[in-house]
This record gives sequence, C-alpha cells and structure tokens, in this order.
Amino acid sequence: MDIRNFLHVSTRTFTEYIVTNETETVFTYRGYGGKFKYLTNWNFIIQTVYFGLCVANDLCGSNVRPSGRGERCRLQRWRDNFLATVVFPLGMFVVLTFWGIYAIDRELVYPKALDKVIPSWLNHIMHTTILPFLLVDKFLVYHQYPSRKAGFVTIMSLALLYLTWILWVAYYANIWVYPILKVLQPHQKVVFILAMLVLFVFLYLLGEFINKTIWGEERSHAQKKKKKSS
Repeated sequence: MDIRNFLHVSTRTFTEYIVTNETETVFTYRGYGGKFKYLTNWNFIIQTVYFGLCVANDLCGSNVRPSGRGERCRLQRWRDNFLATVVFPLGMFVVLTFWGIYAIDRELVYPKALDKVIPSWLNHIMHTTILPFLLVDKFLVYHQYPSRKAGFVTIMSLALLYLTWILWVAYYANIWVYPILKVLQPHQKVVFILAMLVLFVFLYLLGEFINKTIWGEERSHAQKKKKKSS
C-alpha cells in the first residue's frame, strides 16, 4: 500500500470515527433539522464519502498522472471532479469562516457555553484538522479539474442548496443556525451572504491554482513530449 492509500484509508477511518462516535450522531440528534443544520456536519459526511471514493479508486481504479499513459477510469474522474468542485472548497470554507468569525467574536459562531459540552480537541477535529488533510492530498495526488463553467455550476448549486436550507430552518422553526445571522440586520444579512458566496467561488479558484502550481510543470512537459512524438 503506497502513501496515498495509507492517507486515504487513515483519513476515512478517522472521519468515520468522529462522525459516528460523538455523544449523539448526525443521524440521532434531536431538534428540527438535527445536526444537518450545520455545514460542519455536511462537510464531515462529504469528506468521508470522498476519502471512501479515494480508497475505492486506489484499490480498483486508476491514478493517471499528467505524465502517465492511459485514460482515467470513471472512479478517478468522479474523485477528481468531487474534490475540485465540492470537497476542497467546502472543507476550506468551513475552516476559514469558522476561525475567521471566531477570531472576531466567538459568540457569533461558537458561544463559550459550548466549551462545557464540546471539548477543545473535538472542536479542532471538527474545524481544523481537515485543512492539512486536504493540502496533503493536493500535494500527493493529481486531480484533473473540470471546466470552469462546470466547476462554478456545481459549487454554486451546493452553496444555494445550503443557503435555501438554513433560510427554511429560520422561517419554519424560527432558528438561525448561526448566531451571527441572528444579530445582523436584513441588509447586513444580504451583504454577509453575498460575501460568503464570493468566498466560496474564490476557494474553488484557489484549489485550481494550487493544483496547477503543483502539477502544472509535469503536465506541461507531458504535453510537449506528446506533441514531439506525434
């Protein structure tokens, strides 16, 4: 088993453990919407599915690099598109927005009262650890990005789906999922939400840039070599 397999298997095992071993899981939490109200838990489930897909691809799929020969199998195409359009931007978004708002005023996103319920190590597992996993995966594994149009459509669909969900929870159950949305005035909410959508798109472009920075030279050499041989 190479280092990529080890990374994928260990990360999937780790995320599955956290998802299923909290005091109450995402599937048993009481209250309207349960833990599915929170983007952190969406992220956990999505990351677990992604690393499961990585394990499946490592075992019975393909890992075609820019300099490699052959075509990507369907599993690898799914893995690459999923990482590019959902997994990386969502994981980065959860980490950056949580700690960004926390640094300004933690009561707006993670009230101090939660420290009595959620230990600090679990808070970091939920809102910090996915970042190094994603960056290591970027460095070790080549991902071919889809077209910009396809990427933007997918990421905006996810963002609007979650936005619709939390607005519905606010309307139906009178619950603002995040304290910051409760204290903002209506026009401030609009500005805040638009800023978050822009950040989401920026993180997609950041992932594309990192991928190009790490793998662009190898891909360029491979394309030049292909032209010479043709």
